[in-house]
Amino acid sequence: MRNSKLQLMTKIGVLSALSYMIMFLEFPLPFFPPYLKIDLSDIPAIVGAFAFGPIAGVVIELVKNVLHLITKTETGGVGELANFLTGASFVLASSMIYFKSKNKKSAVLGLAVGTVVMTAVMALANYYILLPFYLGTAPSPDTLGLIWSTTVPFNMIKGIIISFITILIYKRLSPILHKK
Repeated sequence: MRNSKLQLMTKIGVLSALSYMIMFLEFPLPFFPPYLKIDLSDIPAIVGAFAFGPIAGVVIELVKNVLHLITKTETGGVGELANFLTGASFVLASSMIYFKSKNKKSAVLGLAVGTVVMTAVMALANYYILLPFYLGTAPSPDTLGLIWSTTVPFNMIKGIIISFITILIYKRLSPILHKK
């Protein structure tokens, strides 16, 4: 039993490190503010969550963002908090649905729901926490307009991209992750 826990911790650690490294490969999307960048670092977390459960995915997100906070933050932690909230909400919603019935249909449904949940969580987090803290102003109608015109479409696009890649690679990686 101890050996299986060690194996699980090792796999989560490897996925966390991979996620952290992928986080450095980010790119902006045209027509969006420069602080909104696509990075594919949520993919190892969702793969880990599908393989080992929702908590494993959230742990991968947490480790990735703590490492980024320690080594490279440019936002004083606001970016890492935003990235953690984005990834954790996506991973939790997606993997909770997938774990009820591990098949392609539940994976697709989970990823679709995860995209919607992530978008909603980030709209609320940006309105009440992130943008007021980052911009130093209270929420306003202008903030709401900014969220509807940038945050919502950006997170929908990000969720679709991550979902598509996850669908393409998960079944190929699953035997490796479950190997004892």
